[in-house]
Amino acid sequence: MSPSPAEHAIDLPHPPAEALRALAAAADEWGADFAPAAGGAWGGELRLPVIAGLRRGLLSGPVAVTPDGRGSRVAFRPAVQDYYLETSAIVVLAIAAVGALLTVAWPLFPRLLPAAPLGAVLALGAWFLVLSRLRGEGPEEFLRRVAGHAGVESGAAEAPETPETNGAAAPRAVLAAAPLPPPASDRE
Repeated sequence: MSPSPAEHAIDLPHPPAEALRALAAAADEWGADFAPAAGGAWGGELRLPVIAGLRRGLLSGPVAVTPDGRGSRVAFRPAVQDYYLETSAIVVLAIAAVGALLTVAWPLFPRLLPAAPLGAVLALGAWFLVLSRLRGEGPEEFLRRVAGHAGVESGAAEAPETPETNGAAAPRAVLAAAPLPPPASDRE
């Protein structure tokens, strides 16, 4: 376990009570453990399961919902991060490395030629079983899900003016987060 100084935040065009409701709904959907602060304060403690390539883990820390202009700001500051390696994937990759060595070593050692196709199958099998399925899900993706529960499309361009907004452009979510895990790939 090691401390993490990064803060992950999102601005929402909703009051703090609505943002807190969206935070709780997103945490429930994500499988996170969110404990609201006692005494009616906005925020609480969040234990967020994350995936970072071959690592899985848990980020824990305070989450605060603060009023911000006409909306609110949801900020998560991981205080503790705990990662572990997926050992089954590491074993498959080690077997694939042996297969890859068989595939490229046969010109130097002709006796390995009958095993070269097996080596190629092992190396490609690791690609399809492990490497092609790597993904990352961390605080940024969680905050996008909070924005989704709040009815805001994060990362979208500014919405055009509509009669419903009385001539003003509809607000959008603004993500401001320093990346903690490696970049995320497509979610399965």
